[in-house]
Amino acid sequence: MSTGPDTDDRTVASGLPRGDDAAPSVLGDAIAAYLGHLTNRRVSTHTLRAYGGDLSALDAWLVKTGYSRAEDVDLRALRSWLGSLAVAGGERSSVARRAASVRGCFSWAHAQGLLTSDPALSLRSPRPAKRLPETLSQAETFEMLRAAIAVAAEDDSALGVRDVAILELLYASGIRVSELCGLDVGAVDDARQTVRVLGKGDKERVVPIGTPARRALDRWRARRGELVTTRSGSALFLGERLGDRIDPRIVRRVVHRAVGLVDGAPDIGPHGLRHAMATHLLEGGADLRTVQELLGHASLATTQVYTHVSGERLRTAFAQAHPRA
Repeated sequence: MSTGPDTDDRTVASGLPRGDDAAPSVLGDAIAAYLGHLTNRRVSTHTLRAYGGDLSALDAWLVKTGYSRAEDVDLRALRSWLGSLAVAGGERSSVARRAASVRGCFSWAHAQGLLTSDPALSLRSPRPAKRLPETLSQAETFEMLRAAIAVAAEDDSALGVRDVAILELLYASGIRVSELCGLDVGAVDDARQTVRVLGKGDKERVVPIGTPARRALDRWRARRGELVTTRSGSALFLGERLGDRIDPRIVRRVVHRAVGLVDGAPDIGPHGLRHAMATHLLEGGADLRTVQELLGHASLATTQVYTHVSGERLRTAFAQAHPRA
């Protein structure tokens, strides 16, 4: 099947053999036609190369394991191939992507009549591994806050006071960076020591913040006027240059800079402080439902990742401290 010079060049780039020097192949014609189809849809060169590499790897494995006809390739063969990738140490995300590449190719080739069946129809991708969110220990968090407060005291600027308030509030409340940037001055309830947050899906929740965060907010609000302009409106946190509502990129910069003051601490952003708050609550005995409410998670399953973080730390502590670990 001729797909034109552009397709030919891109097929070579994907790792598939050209027709004039083709190696033994089981699915070569179907794969080449599928890549031609993707090319006509103007799929990016990066994506085309990834799909071509995945499918070429499958084709080579089929040849190596004794297959010679596309009609003989069944679901068991495809599962065996994915299993071999996993045994060889392939990342789950990589194996999942290869499974998706195969499903796409077989589905299209079967619909076009190039394959008599679609054995990949029931091919499932491995579930992605649950990655433990990178965060700070309690000691690292306290050291970061102490260092930021010291820098602000030495600098004695409104920006330094603002930055400390941002750090204290992110850690105390666990709110998202977008939620922090969206706060208005009236969202803070000093008497109850809470903030009213508008979260995902425009769902409102009230989150306690504690005394240190409330005092940091008091100090910031006393200096906020130094940054106010006609663009400020009711925004609680303001940017330096124009005085309008603070941008999430500035908040991320504030957190990265503060964490950089702590030797050995992971380079986290605002979401890392959200992780820290949740993890430290669970380590302190808070129940999962309470943490779910504080974080504004719609599903308890989303919050459960933090139980893995706490469990990992417990296992580490056990391994280090128990005489028969």
